[in-house]
Amino acid sequence: MAQSERFQLSVRVLAVLAEEPGGMRTSAEIAEILKESAVMVRRAFLLLHKAGLIEQKKGPNGGAKLKLLPKQIGLGDVFAATSGDWLTVNDKAVTGLMKKVRDDAVEAMNEHSLAGVVKRLKKRK
Repeated sequence: MAQSERFQLSVRVLAVLAEEPGGMRTSAEIAEILKESAVMVRRAFLLLHKAGLIEQKKGPNGGAKLKLLPKQIGLGDVFAATSGDWLTVNDKAVTGLMKKVRDDAVEAMNEHSLAGVVKRLKKRK
């Protein structure tokens, strides 16, 4: 899956979780809501959990829930969680510049939060 698709799916997964911030949702439930593969949702869960954006619980009452409030989750945080080795360059002279570009992009994206995404989605309905 391409980086932009991972980012987009992760934002959508977080938006579903934000509908019930304290409630647990399974990957199967979210996949059904989003009309996506449960496997892809679980992959998004792994990235989001590793980044500290969601909590996961295994077992019959398990699933995932937001670890932070929607207004505390910046889109840059989601991008950083899903982007992997973004614009990897083997030239040391350029590597520092690319890291700065990435950091600047994440900072700019963090001016917009998950709460804003959820608000826009509600307006659309």
